[in-house]
Order: sequence, then structure tokens, then C-alpha cells
Amino acid sequence: MTSDSGVAHNPSRSLRDWQYALRDQLRALSDQPEQETRWLLAAALGLDGAALLRDALMPISAEEEARITVLLTQRLAGVPLAYCLGEWSFYGLDLCVAPAVLIPRPDTETLVTLALEGLAENDAARVLDLGTGSGAIALAIAQARPLAEVWAVERSPAALQVARANGALLAPQVHWLEGDWYAPLDSALRFNRIVANPPYLADNDSHLPDLRHEPWEALVAGPSGLECLERIIAGAYERLSLQGVLLLEHGPDQGKAVRDLLNNAGFGAVQTCRDLAGRERVSSGTRN
Repeated sequence: MTSDSGVAHNPSRSLRDWQYALRDQLRALSDQPEQETRWLLAAALGLDGAALLRDALMPISAEEEARITVLLTQRLAGVPLAYCLGEWSFYGLDLCVAPAVLIPRPDTETLVTLALEGLAENDAARVLDLGTGSGAIALAIAQARPLAEVWAVERSPAALQVARANGALLAPQVHWLEGDWYAPLDSALRFNRIVANPPYLADNDSHLPDLRHEPWEALVAGPSGLECLERIIAGAYERLSLQGVLLLEHGPDQGKAVRDLLNNAGFGAVQTCRDLAGRERVSSGTRN
């Protein structure tokens, strides 16, 4: 018997056999092949980690084999694991992800932690997330501060569809808007926090080949890499309430440039915080 993927089906091949096969093939590209094997098999078969161990001798059907083969082929072609699985964890949340959105990264958890500082759990603050992508930042803040009024803006309809799907599961109270930065917002709205992880790579950045599966428009700002950061900072002051804070994720070599932009725009208490790896990652300023 042959599966839809063209791979000859062996009816005696068990789940354990597939675990060994995937682990051996994934060693060529992964530094954690055993963990990736478990994740891919769990996604293909709809099993949890306990079932993968408990049912190791379970025979794999032709249909199941085809699903495994599709995910393995994608992964071996360099597709990021998160896209293969269709979900990824961020700040304790399990988020749906797709090639229309960036994969949430631990670096961005620093931005969320800083945004939550000074916002009490019973604080009905108003928070704006610009360029929300999968909705990771907005949803993490909404989950941690359920009384906050969270707004999220995204210009990509495909990305916004992913964010709204995540929001329906995790935080239905978030307001989702389609548009470019501040454009879709009511001019009367003022925010206690504005947060953003905008595109900040230059169009000749050496990391881009490694990021080829992720959306170019969510990565690349322009020739300098500062173009989106400049636009956000230019419009932020008038959108913040008194003592409101703007927090921006950026590249590790952009801290000084972003601080200069914030100072020139009239912000006070300008500073840059480092991520868990010790790199300058988030710069902020306060409206006086």
C-alpha cells in the first residue's frame, strides 16, 4: 500500500519506529531532535506526550503515516518548527501561528514584562499594541491584566486573521483594528502604554536568509532598519496620556539610535533594557 505522499506504507511500523526514524533524520538540522520528534508526532497524530510513551507499540496507519511525512518533509526543507506545528508558546500562552505572522520569540517577552511594570492587576489602563502580528504581545498583556483595555493594530489582513483567532480563544476583550500604525484609531483615544515590536531589520541584513520562511514585511523596515521605529515614535507622544509610556523592541545594535529618537521627540526617562541574553532590546520613554 502507498500513502498519498508517495511513501510505501509498512503496516508493521509502530509509533516507536517512527520516533526513531524522525529523530535520526532531524539530527541533521536540529540541536534537539528528540524533542522535535515528540512535537511533530504529537501534532500529526493528535497525541500528548504521555500517549507517545504509553502507546509506543501502536501501529501507524497509512493516513497517519502520510500526515507524519508531510510535517517531516516540511521540517527537513527548513520550515520553522512553529509553522510545522501551527502553534507556539509565548509568555505562557499557546498561540496559533502561520507563515503570515512572525514566530513569537523569547526576546519579545522582555517587552511584555516591561509593559506590565507599573500596571496593577486591578488597573483599567488602556494599552495599544502596534503591528500585533499573531497578537502575542496584546494577548499576553490582556491575560496578565484582565481589566486593561487593550487595542491591537495590524496592517496585514492575513496576520490580523491569525491574531483574531488567537484572541477568540484567549482574550475576547481585545479590540482588533486593521490599518497602518495609528491610522485606524479614533483620534480621541489616549493610552497609558504603547508597545510595539515593529520591523527593524535593514533590507540588506545578513540574518534575512535564515528568516526566509517568515513574512518579509514583518521583518524589514527599509534601508536603515529604523524607518518603522521612526514613524511610531513620531506619532506616539500625542497618543499617550500624561505619564504614559512608549516601549519599543529593536535590534541589539539600535539602542542608541532609538534613544536619540525618543529624546528628540520630547520623551522623558528614556532608557534601554536588555533581554535575557544581555543584549539591548527594548527602549522606552515617558510622556511628561
